[in-house]
Amino acid sequence: MANRKKIILTEDDLAMRDAMRFLLESEDFEVTVFSNGDRLLKGFYEIPDLFILDKQLSGVDGLDICREIRNKPDTAGIPIIIISASSLVAPFALKAGASAFLEKPFKRNEILELLSALLKEDEEK
Repeated sequence: MANRKKIILTEDDLAMRDAMRFLLESEDFEVTVFSNGDRLLKGFYEIPDLFILDKQLSGVDGLDICREIRNKPDTAGIPIIIISASSLVAPFALKAGASAFLEKPFKRNEILELLSALLKEDEEK
């Protein structure tokens, strides 16, 4: 299918990463998974339709990756969701340029509705 939306998921927790990959793929998204932000910071990835970044990654902070994505012309307009176990991260995520923040644990419908809204907004641009 040529119309499958591509998502890059960056999450260092194996269980969370596997669960999210399964959920996204079951909804017909094409998912690329990274366990840390190194490849994103170096630009070693195919540009997706949306990024999902865990705030707390080993090595580099998800907020720093978000800022980096926003500073590159080819990815500046791509929706970014920051996920974190702490609701205190929300204002920092938005200040870093995230399109949305989602607190873990979240319900299946929460992330799917958010993805739908962000990808629809992006298509309308």
